[in-house]
Amino acid sequence: MTNSIKLTKSATAVTLALLLPFAHAAEENSDDGLEHITIISHYDKLRTEAGSATLIGEAELEKFEYNDIHRVLASVPGINIREEDGYGLRPNIGFRGVTPERSKKISIMEDGVLIGPSPYSAPAAYYFPILTRMTAVEVFKGPAVIKHGPQTVAGALNLVTRQIPEFSEGGIDLSVGSDGYQKAHGHFGSVVNNVGFLLEGVTLKADGFKKLDGGGNTGFEKNDLLAKFNYKFATQDIDHTVGLKLSYSGEESDETYLGLTDSDFSDNPYRRYAASQPALMDTTHQQVMFSHFADGENFSVATRVYRNDYERAWKKLNSLLNNPVKLQTILRDPDKYELAYAVLSGQLDSVADGFPTQYLNVGTNDRAYYSQGIQVDADFEQSIFGLTHNIATGVRYHEDEIERKHFEETYQMVSGIAQDAMLGIRPATNDIESTKAWSVYIEDKITLDALTLGIGVRGEFMDMHYQDLRDDNLWQDKSTHIWLPSLSGFYQLSEDSGLLFGIHEGFVPSAPKNAASKGLENSINYEFGGRFNDGVTQLEVVSFFNDYKNLTETCGFSNCGNIVGETFSGGEVDVYGLEVQFSQTYPLNLQIEVPYSFVYTYTQSEFKNEFQSGFVQWGYINPGDSLPYLADHQATFNIGVVGGNWKFDVSVKYVGEMKEVAGSGEVLSGVNLPSNVTVDMSASYDFDQYGHVYVKIDNVLDEVEIVSRRPYGARPGKPRQLSVGYKYQF
Repeated sequence: MTNSIKLTKSATAVTLALLLPFAHAAEENSDDGLEHITIISHYDKLRTEAGSATLIGEAELEKFEYNDIHRVLASVPGINIREEDGYGLRPNIGFRGVTPERSKKISIMEDGVLIGPSPYSAPAAYYFPILTRMTAVEVFKGPAVIKHGPQTVAGALNLVTRQIPEFSEGGIDLSVGSDGYQKAHGHFGSVVNNVGFLLEGVTLKADGFKKLDGGGNTGFEKNDLLAKFNYKFATQDIDHTVGLKLSYSGEESDETYLGLTDSDFSDNPYRRYAASQPALMDTTHQQVMFSHFADGENFSVATRVYRNDYERAWKKLNSLLNNPVKLQTILRDPDKYELAYAVLSGQLDSVADGFPTQYLNVGTNDRAYYSQGIQVDADFEQSIFGLTHNIATGVRYHEDEIERKHFEETYQMVSGIAQDAMLGIRPATNDIESTKAWSVYIEDKITLDALTLGIGVRGEFMDMHYQDLRDDNLWQDKSTHIWLPSLSGFYQLSEDSGLLFGIHEGFVPSAPKNAASKGLENSINYEFGGRFNDGVTQLEVVSFFNDYKNLTETCGFSNCGNIVGETFSGGEVDVYGLEVQFSQTYPLNLQIEVPYSFVYTYTQSEFKNEFQSGFVQWGYINPGDSLPYLADHQATFNIGVVGGNWKFDVSVKYVGEMKEVAGSGEVLSGVNLPSNVTVDMSASYDFDQYGHVYVKIDNVLDEVEIVSRRPYGARPGKPRQLSVGYKYQF
């Protein structure tokens, strides 16, 4: 089978404004292009850049010592999340209403480079870096994403690793806690004769908070190693930095897709059925990146050449053999499917006298990914027709590929233990999807008195290939060319306040396997708001409206079960809402101050057309139906008390009720996830040159609610977890 398509959209060429984070002060910028963060404004000044973006700096990340990106992003407005394992091992993150499923509709970067296993061909984020070694997190939404494709409907997330220090320095961070939690983190860097280096290592593990029927592990272990080297030199008026970054990470986690019935969740939310005993996720990730950064008087150029390799094998229960009923259906109505439920829970053997045989179908989704490319980003200042233009431009050539080598094995339940039936393996999916892509962008920021105006455009040009390795006749080639214009602005009302606006076109690439006739996900996105900063109080209010011309969803094991790779179109959909950020510090006296902040997101969504969908999270849709896994209201309130060498912080997060299914006719139609409130707490004491100790409690109130019923059955969030740590810097 062959297919070729070229989609082209015209756009006005030119450029957009540089956008900057809102909420937190930036660290001092390094002149090493590898870690370069585009921060211009200072915390005590009004940002005059257009666009919606947020920076969470190192000081904020250290407040609660989070290892879970879900918890960090609770302090960013416009983020919608679906929890899954309680530890954030497999993040499900969306911005402004896009599906959070495996974070596949946002661009995820590390040090400005795409870090997902296969960002174009298979963007589901089964790999996510250890957050502990990051020193900043950047979130870009709206017109801010013009520089950060390919997914530009929702936004981009950039994780910033530790910079090579100017002088010798290092540190250790050791922590232990409940449920067998352990963390060991160390780093050291120095510069010798203009050659700098940084070595960093992290190990993170826990025994898990769930109890497996019949015994077994439910925890995880992650290890991460990072090495950086650079050499600095100057030629005439240009400073150069040449860098090399090497990283390796590995994970073994006893995670499963199998949840609980609602009744069993009510009795014991941390139970795991015997059928999930074989579950194991085993991954490795390597990155090599060469960089060159040139900094002149009126320009800077960063060049990066990168290669990422990722391998994963996830063994988990897919279904029951000899039983066509899906696991989600069985767990939703265990009384109707009593025998199947009894096998899953270990109460009935797979082979039992007087009962039909029901083996366990255990699949190992073995996949190998790579992504590689070269990326050049430049910023320069130019005077044209008497106006000063701050221009940012970039080009990237990128290749990525996923090879699926899935196979299934037959297990049997024997006296509450899931055992390999020793019947050999059954090959399942065996295919390759690959993409070769060019992307370009240019944006210009022009200041006209009180108005800062930005115009820009992004282009994505993709050649994709799909091949079923079991059948030479099952293949597809397709090409997609698209231009995405953008316009944004900021009008300064006074020294402390101003208005911002933006409009941009966004899209999400269609996977190589998907038929070209399905069409691209495409939207026109608008934002309008205001900003205030008088040096004491910071406030930003932004309204947004995403007008989807074609909303699409692609099935994976995590959201559909066995119809993997099929794409569904939802047609026209509107998503709109309001984002609020507020922060202030109140001094109690000369020694003690109280910093506090509030983040709120209001989101509404509605399908515009009536249709019947085979996508299990949509079903039969009537106009006005809203999207699943999207709360109307979300809010986070942070407050602290800071003394000379001690501090105490509390974070309260509220997430409103969410629908499991948008329409009717599906197993979970009419079922909602309950609203929940999570309170986290931390405290630390600094012993000056002897380091500091910290204590943290996640989920102080031990809140127990169903956070998801996907992939199969009800799942809890993390229970109360206490940990104690020690940090020493030298």
